[in-house]
Amino acid sequence: MIDVDLNDADLRDRAVAAARGDAPFDLLIEGALVACPLTHSMRRADVGLVGALIASVHAPAPRDAIARIDATGCVLAPGFIDTHMHVESSMVTPAAYAAAMLPRGVTTALWDPHEFANVAGIAGVDYAMQEAEASAMRLLPLVPSCVPSVPGYETAGADFDADAIAMLLARPAAAGLAEVMDMSSVIARTSRMRGIVQAGLLSEKLVCGHARSLQGPMLQAYAAAGITSDHELTSVEDLKARIEAGLTVEIRGSHDHLLPDFAAYLQALPQLPPNITFCTDDVFPDDLQASGGLDDMMRRMIRYGLSPMRALKAATFNAATRLNRTDLGMIAAGRRADIVILDDLEAVRVRIVLLNGRSIDTTAPHRTTPQFMNQTMKCPKPAASDILPKAEGTRVRIATIDQPRFTRWGEAAADVVDGRVHPPEGTTLISVIHRHGRADMTPRTGFLTGWGKWAGAFGTTVSHDSHNLTLFGGSAQDIAVAAAALIDCGGGMVCVQNGVVTALLPLPIGGLVSDAPLQQVAEGFTALKTAMNAVVPWQPPYLVFKALVGATLACNAGPHQTDLGIADPMNGRLLATPVLGPA
Repeated sequence: MIDVDLNDADLRDRAVAAARGDAPFDLLIEGALVACPLTHSMRRADVGLVGALIASVHAPAPRDAIARIDATGCVLAPGFIDTHMHVESSMVTPAAYAAAMLPRGVTTALWDPHEFANVAGIAGVDYAMQEAEASAMRLLPLVPSCVPSVPGYETAGADFDADAIAMLLARPAAAGLAEVMDMSSVIARTSRMRGIVQAGLLSEKLVCGHARSLQGPMLQAYAAAGITSDHELTSVEDLKARIEAGLTVEIRGSHDHLLPDFAAYLQALPQLPPNITFCTDDVFPDDLQASGGLDDMMRRMIRYGLSPMRALKAATFNAATRLNRTDLGMIAAGRRADIVILDDLEAVRVRIVLLNGRSIDTTAPHRTTPQFMNQTMKCPKPAASDILPKAEGTRVRIATIDQPRFTRWGEAAADVVDGRVHPPEGTTLISVIHRHGRADMTPRTGFLTGWGKWAGAFGTTVSHDSHNLTLFGGSAQDIAVAAAALIDCGGGMVCVQNGVVTALLPLPIGGLVSDAPLQQVAEGFTALKTAMNAVVPWQPPYLVFKALVGATLACNAGPHQTDLGIADPMNGRLLATPVLGPA
């Protein structure tokens, strides 16, 4: 969206006159309690608006106004701010995302269009910026820093060097440099990553981080490079270390099993640290439809023991401070009139949302998608025999990728039949096929352990971070059927059993999102997950559906399968084939 300029002199003239009582307010909100995230208190006050500006927050008294809202019994809060998210993870268009989030009080979100960029390059970022400008909510697009996330270990649909990133950062719409995920290169000060981070620093905009598993000297080195935030928390110790390192901590809602401990730790502190914010990172469409986004994150943190006022401060004032937006984050004279009227603060139950002093637009207008965003499946359909790795002899040693999260290297023995390695008992196949037309499109297949016994296959083009065609399964035959289905529909997600497609979710825009309504996409996603329950014996919190879209995250510690092989950048290791030698 294009914000109203609060520094228009005529607007300020009118606001000052209304605040003095010499002119009517455009809108007067009466009878509510106003929540102050700075003092953690609420006071009864009326709030007068002039255009997009809060003109006065004053004791209840008769005042002239053109329009009024009776908010008796309600709580007024600033608009909620999501400090790190990917619209693409919701699998709907930015317009549909905004229509879903605005009624829930989320008026601002810092959007990393990393997924569109990894598929469509600079044109993908252009598309994201155009969608952000046209959005009904305040979507602040960042410039993706890692396209691909770890060069040399995976191939994406584009390659952003420092010059490309500096060019994008120079655009007024760019809010900063998005999460810097190539942690090993940041710490090693490689020429490429040094230049990318420096471009962010020279832009004098935000430089955002992704410091998964970094501790001690490595965390200090990462912060010393100039990166100022992190959302990749794995424990309370991680949280404490990042607070003390001065990083903005973006506690995310997508890892619920960690939130009770985080809430307890933060509530026990004398005050909420000013560098604590909330984010959603990734929200799947079914969760977005049923529970919401940042509002759901706030509800859960409150339910887990964080006081409502501390949760509100993290989601408003602290977040606005992070964004360097002094116009946001408080209900106070001179600030922007992003106001959430709640029936219940503790339950984060929203009644009315005002954005720039106006009622929100809850429609999701249809927008034409550029043709190139609908033509991103450029790989041929593989045969079942193409899936299994080649090998000589009759039995070989293979490298395995052990456990779904916090992966480790392993080793197993496997039989070779007709020149192809067959998966040994207890392993699951993972095959990645480059789909962007920029590299070899031969399937690269590895072997997972700790993923249970599969009774079918799964395919997805939502596969962080390069979003290549990624396939899992117990048999090469089912995997080949899954690949063909996704190539035919332009990308998405598919479940296969016994050679038959049992659920298909087409995501033709970049192979990442659909232009269908959120409810329809959510229903399709739910049907897909239900079908997958018959394929995989899930074992929370790590062997869960979300593990399927994160299994190729090569920027994280440990080995991960990519289109180039088994990649372990932190240890400088890349195996083009899992075959280690004769057994």
